Amino acid sequence: MNFELSDSIEILERTPIVLKSYLSGLSDNWLRNNEGKDTWSPYDVLGHLIFGEKTDWMVRIKIILNDSEDKLFGPFDRFAQLQEDQDKSIEEMLENFSELRHSNLEELKALNITPKEFSLTGIHPEFGTVRLDQLIATWVAHDLGHVGQISRVMAKQYKDEAGPWIKYLRVLNQ
Repeated sequence: MNFELSDSIEILERTPIVLKSYLSGLSDNWLRNNEGKDTWSPYDVLGHLIFGEKTDWMVRIKIILNDSEDKLFGPFDRFAQLQEDQDKSIEEMLENFSELRHSNLEELKALNITPKEFSLTGIHPEFGTVRLDQLIATWVAHDLGHVGQISRVMAKQYKDEAGPWIKYLRVLNQ
């Protein structure tokens, strides 16, 4: 599949809706459990997505598109959500994520990015030169990956309870 901004926005717009439908109203047994030491719960994943909306995607897009010669991205703290307030309800977090994403996508659309601009570049602190289309494609894949991660973490809460069917449940064997 070739990169298209409109296709990317289709997914990015739906992630808050998917997560709200998936996580809203669930007990802490589903929201706060993880896969073991040094893994994230669905609550942690949502916190990570919120932090990215505040500090990553649009910040980097604007760096690429600005007229400055300095195209260096600041580092992204992939674990910052673990230092954030852990007492917010899932409903507050889902609403916060939805508002941030909506605002970011409105800003993205207002940029009126043309296909010619997809090849503009920024400098990632680890990867070096990256293109705008790669950054936006990564945003989409990042969302989808974390939706899958949430599903896997939740499924693994019943790993021991699945009995012999575990043999056929790939999600429990990852």
